[in-house]
Amino acid sequence: MPKGHHRQHEVVVVGARAAGSATALLLARMGHDVAVLERAHFPSDTLSTHSISRSGVVQLSRWGLLDRVLASGAPAVRQVTFQIGGESVTRQIKQHAGVDLLVAPRRRVLDRILADAARSAGADVHFGITATGLRHEGGRVAGVTARDSSGAPLELDARFVVGADGLRSRVARSVGASIDVAGHSDGAAHYAYYAGPAWQGHEFFVAEGSLAGVFPTNDGEACIWVCNPAQHADRVRSRTASLARAFDEMIVETAPELAARLRGARRTSPVRGTGRLPNQVRQAFGPGWALVGDAGYHRDPVTGHGISDAFRDAELLAVALDGALRGDLYETAALAGYQRQRNEALREIFAITCALAQYPSVAEFVALQKRLSRAIETEAASLAARPVPGRPQLAVA
Repeated sequence: MPKGHHRQHEVVVVGARAAGSATALLLARMGHDVAVLERAHFPSDTLSTHSISRSGVVQLSRWGLLDRVLASGAPAVRQVTFQIGGESVTRQIKQHAGVDLLVAPRRRVLDRILADAARSAGADVHFGITATGLRHEGGRVAGVTARDSSGAPLELDARFVVGADGLRSRVARSVGASIDVAGHSDGAAHYAYYAGPAWQGHEFFVAEGSLAGVFPTNDGEACIWVCNPAQHADRVRSRTASLARAFDEMIVETAPELAARLRGARRTSPVRGTGRLPNQVRQAFGPGWALVGDAGYHRDPVTGHGISDAFRDAELLAVALDGALRGDLYETAALAGYQRQRNEALREIFAITCALAQYPSVAEFVALQKRLSRAIETEAASLAARPVPGRPQLAVA
């Protein structure tokens, strides 16, 4: 992007990861002029356990991107194993809603695929650009101020600005988006990557007050993770010499069988993690602006549903903006419809997430996991039944 660049767009999306690139991709396929600003240079990772549930895989398939994800080396996962109290149950992933697999691509892979697809569809995708603020005219958001990697200022005008810039969204702060729903927020999640054993599929280890798991991913590695109450993670961390030692101890506590297998594996990354991430639903829109992905709705990672949520809401927002931009709907009606649909779609899984993040008894935890599975299957079927945005343009291309 040239220095001092000033251009009018229909939509400017701040953030090019799962939610932002997906929103831009769909808008571009529907024929709209959309620009995306991303401060990072792709490919790059971000804090994420990055498993994609069936509903998210359905979206990748509907948008014509699933084959690209699988071609990246992210393995098709066709079985899920649950281990509880020494007992193990393995289930095959059956065909449903048009897909028969799960997948957990690294974010440096997935986000690049999405951004490249958005660019191929006609979106202007710019890396190394940091949004610094919003422009206002006549009581509404009218554009974005930014700077490039050299510090040079940039300005982009837009009919709509979409904040897809994560939990700590600058866009959400700038417009004063309210937090409309807040749930219990006292969980912790830590993970690292391992190479070595043959990873057969997704694995979940349920223990009292803890959940650990395995997600096979790119390059023959697996993401090994553990979720538990933040207070417990803090205590373990305080009595160990390093975060890596604390992670090892938490894996041993939760899944001794997994810990034994990892002794023959090689850790290929530092341990990463965080605690007390909020369960919250923000106001989704206002005059000239909208939020999508973690910027608008964030949940504890215990359910691993963040990417799938982002894909679902990106499509809901893109369709709403398309209606407003084409004049089929008044702006307020279109975006209020997006917020209403988003809130209805997230309600069940959000409630389950808040309950799981309190780490109830093992029996209740298992019951909630079963309820989660049913909710995801219902969501996947609903998404598969929707018309695909931009399909005529995609077919012609």
